[in-house]
Amino acid sequence: MALKATIYKAAINIADMDRNFFYDASLTVAQHPSETEQRMMLRLLAWICHADERLHFTRGLSAEGEPELWQRNNHNGLELWIELGLPDEKRLKKACNQSPRVVLYAYGERAATVWWAQMEPKARAMKNLSVRFLDDAQMAKLAGLANRNMDLQATLQEGTLWLSDAQTNLEIHFTEWQQAS
Repeated sequence: MALKATIYKAAINIADMDRNFFYDASLTVAQHPSETEQRMMLRLLAWICHADERLHFTRGLSAEGEPELWQRNNHNGLELWIELGLPDEKRLKKACNQSPRVVLYAYGERAATVWWAQMEPKARAMKNLSVRFLDDAQMAKLAGLANRNMDLQATLQEGTLWLSDAQTNLEIHFTEWQQAS
């Protein structure tokens, strides 16, 4: 018997000072049976960092040809492709060819450091690719916010994200391995 996804509900109040964007969102996030809470929360964090009415979760791990999140324009064309993990060069090239903006959220310190050392020269040729890394300590704290019914406040300013619920306040800093040009 196949395991079913675990459903999380998140009410999020976002104040993105860098974009002058303020938004209240009610999201439903499905955690794939093979997905950790850390990874699921990183997907949610990626959504918060790029929040937009047209930004949507895809089938993710259940669909090989889709990113974790994507944003489409009014003509159904891709505007933003968001990937998580440590994809191979072929997948990154596909993303960069299909979307004008690609953001990869890398995690898992030991593997990510080795992966980036090998991938960096290839990634530099992908001018529309940004790579952001979140270390293990911050990933663990982020997973601590996971709850089946979340009520979160998010403030983004000058590359720092403050994320809180009723009990916990986190200050999250990504390491920018590559910024799209």
